Amino acid sequence: MAGLEKKIDFALVFCVKNANPNGDPLSGNMPRVTIDSIGELSDVCLKRKIRDRLQEAGESIFVQSDDNRKDDYKTLKDRADSVLKDVMKDAKKLTEKACKTWIDVRAFGQLFAYKGEGKGSGVSVGIRGPVSIQSAFSQDPVNITSIQITKSVSGEGDGSKKASDTMGMKHRVDFGLYATYGSINPQLAEKTGFSHADAQKIKQALLHIFDNDASSARPEGSMEVIQLYWWEHSSKSGQYSSAKVHRSLDIKPKKKGERVKSADDYDIKISPLAGLAPEILAY
Repeated sequence: MAGLEKKIDFALVFCVKNANPNGDPLSGNMPRVTIDSIGELSDVCLKRKIRDRLQEAGESIFVQSDDNRKDDYKTLKDRADSVLKDVMKDAKKLTEKACKTWIDVRAFGQLFAYKGEGKGSGVSVGIRGPVSIQSAFSQDPVNITSIQITKSVSGEGDGSKKASDTMGMKHRVDFGLYATYGSINPQLAEKTGFSHADAQKIKQALLHIFDNDASSARPEGSMEVIQLYWWEHSSKSGQYSSAKVHRSLDIKPKKKGERVKSADDYDIKISPLAGLAPEILAY
């Protein structure tokens, strides 16, 4: 399997319409926003979706969600023990075996930390992955609509008595155009065995990140990938810094001062960088 010989930068632009893309448990599960009302999806949320798409494509995943678990291991420790128990005391062998077994470990990295029986006999091995991804932020402040919901069916007893209404709240982002940025580092890829083929799998996972992800909070079609930008440099170090590459993507509303309601209300442009042009994909 060919190693990763060239640095990669990427950007994903997507829209949210009448959905809660990433609820904040500290705010009653309202959509995450910054102090300036800019919508946000955490990097952890995005990685979860990437892992799910990779798993659906047949890849072996270490950090599986309970809803999509493909084996009988209910904890990460049990899953790790099933593969790494015989190399637990050798950090190098543990790293090699973990990275070879699970694509999310060799992509994002992982900390394996376990207590031993005696004092100071624990194991702690940290693996740095080559794939980094930032939180996604909306291009403008988002408007959040909250509605009250009720439940008036019998949840207990023999069903002969109507239950009193149970009040609750449901929140949604009316519309937001979001962007997230990331990079794949060849130097770290060498250490985990992350290959060019693995990078292509990440690309496809990003392009299909919202497939099979619908829920009551995110109805089918309410979250849509607009474009994926994929910059492949000519060397391991890259011609430009990731920050400069990411800044070359310019997203602005077509009409200032007017409320945006769809992705068509934005101009999305790329500022040219000599010798580096992105592959632009749309789903």
